[in-house]
Amino acid sequence: MVKKLIVGDASHELGTTRRILERLPEEHMTWKPHEKSMTLGGLATHLINLLNWQVAIFQYPEFDLSNVPLRREPLEKRADVLEEFDVNVGKLEKLLTECEEKALGEEWTLRHGDHIILREPRAIALRTFGLSHMVHHRAQLGVYLRLLDIPVPGIYGPSADEEYQ
Repeated sequence: MVKKLIVGDASHELGTTRRILERLPEEHMTWKPHEKSMTLGGLATHLINLLNWQVAIFQYPEFDLSNVPLRREPLEKRADVLEEFDVNVGKLEKLLTECEEKALGEEWTLRHGDHIILREPRAIALRTFGLSHMVHHRAQLGVYLRLLDIPVPGIYGPSADEEYQ
């Protein structure tokens, strides 16, 4: 039952994240709302990185941030963002399907070298480090779209750009 809830939760969040990525305006991929903000393309690319990290939760007992580049070059084309997103969603869905419920309770560690950032069961790591982290940045992307006057898709119901059906 726990696995079924986790799979449903992940499916919903991944689906709504894809809908917002479908709205990426290629002509604004280098735009950012503030000098301290990521570019639109950088934020979309970060969402893909978070999906890579979700996959890592199920592939490895720990993830060491000191072994991955701090930032990667932002993707510039919506099609490239969606293609990599879809490939990684496929990987995550396969791992979730194949995952034994017992494995969801196994300890997973996020570290940066010797510094332990978090240590918790895989299911909780997926929700906090994976999905909630993705939801946070997806919301930022929604603000970017609003500031650029791009219609924002509804996430947990209709947005101001959509009507109740």
